[in-house]
Amino acid sequence: MAEIKPRISVEYAGDATIITFTDEKILEEKDIKALQESIMSVIEQAKRIKLILDFGNVRFLSSAVLGLLIRISKRIYERDGSLRLCNINPKIYEIFKITRLTKTFDIYKDVESAAEDLSKAN
Repeated sequence: MAEIKPRISVEYAGDATIITFTDEKILEEKDIKALQESIMSVIEQAKRIKLILDFGNVRFLSSAVLGLLIRISKRIYERDGSLRLCNINPKIYEIFKITRLTKTFDIYKDVESAAEDLSKAN
């Protein structure tokens, strides 16, 4: 069976790490599991990560992705890091509002805004 490769890209801008989801749909459990492994690996490589998750390409996601985001957030804060989300599709943003995750996550309209805010974080 072929190895599952999560479709993300990782960039570094200053002291921020930007992970961009390249898939339009994040629905399958196997894909979410692979994403978790990849993202946690990036988090573990940094002492105090300043991470931006860019959802610009994502149009559909399952509720399991919300659980993944909470696990990612918890791990980052345990390591004294910072997390910002950006470019969230308006329909997906509604799910964040309904589930009150807008109060849990710092969400920005674009990568630049998220990076600017992160640069102010110590």
